Amino acid sequence: MSNPAQLQLTLPVGSLQTYIHSVNRIPMLSAEQEQLLARRFLESNDLEAARQLVLSHLRFVVRVARSYSGYGLPQADLIQEGNVGLMKAVKRFDPEIGVRLVSFAVHWIRAEIHEYILRNWRIVKVATTKAQRKLFFNLRSAKKRLGWMNNEEIAAVAEDLGVKPKDVLEMEQRMSASDAAFDGLHGTDSDEQEAFAPAGYLQDHRPGPEDEIADLQHNDMLQHSLLKALGSLDARNRIIIQRRWLDDDKATLQELAAEFGVSAERIRQLEQNAMKKLKQSMAA
Repeated sequence: MSNPAQLQLTLPVGSLQTYIHSVNRIPMLSAEQEQLLARRFLESNDLEAARQLVLSHLRFVVRVARSYSGYGLPQADLIQEGNVGLMKAVKRFDPEIGVRLVSFAVHWIRAEIHEYILRNWRIVKVATTKAQRKLFFNLRSAKKRLGWMNNEEIAAVAEDLGVKPKDVLEMEQRMSASDAAFDGLHGTDSDEQEAFAPAGYLQDHRPGPEDEIADLQHNDMLQHSLLKALGSLDARNRIIIQRRWLDDDKATLQELAAEFGVSAERIRQLEQNAMKKLKQSMAA
């Protein structure tokens, strides 16, 4: 049997079966070898030791990933996510805890696979809470037969998993449903299929490109008209409108009255007259 240190980090690429055959040929480590490598990595950050720990457990990741084949996701992707979990486990493994790496790593491997399945199994997420995740990964094995569960079966599963019966029923409905194309099935002659697609009854209220361009042109026109109207005012009225309406730090009537040496009521009258002239000028 060859020494794991002689193995190359890069495994063969190609078919999945070639990969599985390659990882099954990698020698397994004894408890003593595993302890030695784990200590080397923990104490000296020996990456070669970590590489050997990862390689010797790749076959275990394949075995775990195969147990999730019922979700319709590529087996190679499940294995890849499991490998990420294995590397995280090796990084956190403490040889002093008294267990083998495989027992410690299984939780990290499953966690990464679970996250991948939840992200990709459906376009719309079916499990977001802790109880829903528990149901998602245990409901299939808990069901005693195919088809919908009756009330007794729902109650039994809920008690066994420590969740509410309504959560079991809701998850069963979610898992039994299938994703639907937004605009229906293309290439079919079924008008009914298109009518019941979400695109047939969901209205998009967002403005289209033509609306955005029209709004920009309208705003530009208003700005041009406003600048032209302001130019028709005398200097004092233009300053009053600028300070009262256009500046970020708007002035009060009292501040402008003190600045021009008139009463606040006079400033208010000038402001009203100026606003009337602006509206007439912009409407023309």
